[in-house]
Amino acid sequence: MKWSEISILTANEAVEPISNILHEAGASGVVIEDPFELHKEREDQFGEIYQLDPADYPAEGVIVKAYLSVNSFLGETVEEIKEAINNLILYNIDIGKNKVTISEVNEEEWATAWKKYYNPVKISEKFTIVPTWEEYTPVNSDELIIELDPGMAFGTGTHPTTVMCIQALERSVRQGDRVVDVGTGSGVLSIAAAKLGASKVEALDLDEVAVNVARLNIKLNKAQNVTTVRQNNLLDGVEDGADIVVANILPEVILRFADEAGKVVRPGGKFIASGIIQPKKELVKEALINAGFVIEEVLSMEDWVAVIAARK
Repeated sequence: MKWSEISILTANEAVEPISNILHEAGASGVVIEDPFELHKEREDQFGEIYQLDPADYPAEGVIVKAYLSVNSFLGETVEEIKEAINNLILYNIDIGKNKVTISEVNEEEWATAWKKYYNPVKISEKFTIVPTWEEYTPVNSDELIIELDPGMAFGTGTHPTTVMCIQALERSVRQGDRVVDVGTGSGVLSIAAAKLGASKVEALDLDEVAVNVARLNIKLNKAQNVTTVRQNNLLDGVEDGADIVVANILPEVILRFADEAGKVVRPGGKFIASGIIQPKKELVKEALINAGFVIEEVLSMEDWVAVIAARK
């Protein structure tokens, strides 16, 4: 099979929404080339080795790449992707230079090239994300391992928004909690909640492909006994109440269902919201307060923010 590589030179703020656009257009995964990685300070107490080539990264901006099968509809698909990216401006999202290029690659190169960017990463006190093809020996006896194959869905579990969500879950989940993961994607947050002791986890996503991918990853991590995955629009139909609702999605979407989260989260429970760019932080905080939450903690990493809010 022939594949086309679509490459978008954009701004950091647009990486997640563009990744989602590509995923919805049929891409099985994305590669993110961010020059920030070249200068990022990394802790090496766990023995990680990083060898990054500056030639693989743009001089400015961020490149998001995805791979689409070559067929008679490819031209239309590319135009739809371009239009969707341009529409991000309507949400005040900076799309940078928005330079889109297309090139053809062979299947073998597409299937393996991106893997060199993805290695085991310790992202919190307890959790380490490990790609399924890597051998990894836990450093500590209480270390929790999440195995993922990011080739199946966008999101490797190591983006700052995901890392902050997992750190927030680590601080918030209690034994026996019911957790609802809105916009589950690869299922990584649901897996984390299950491994932290939640007795019931609901992984929800509007995208059917994401639902199937989440099921695979959840089964891979032996979390299927406490986790159900289904296609669902935000919190529609969730009526039983939850101890924790977690959502790593666009701030505009968080604003849309903040009131509904205020009804679903039980008194004393928590709403963990991530995917928030710094300029939208106050808007999200205000919406959560108006929905009956108290802002308990705000986490920051790079240009991103996560909010832990407690229901009164």
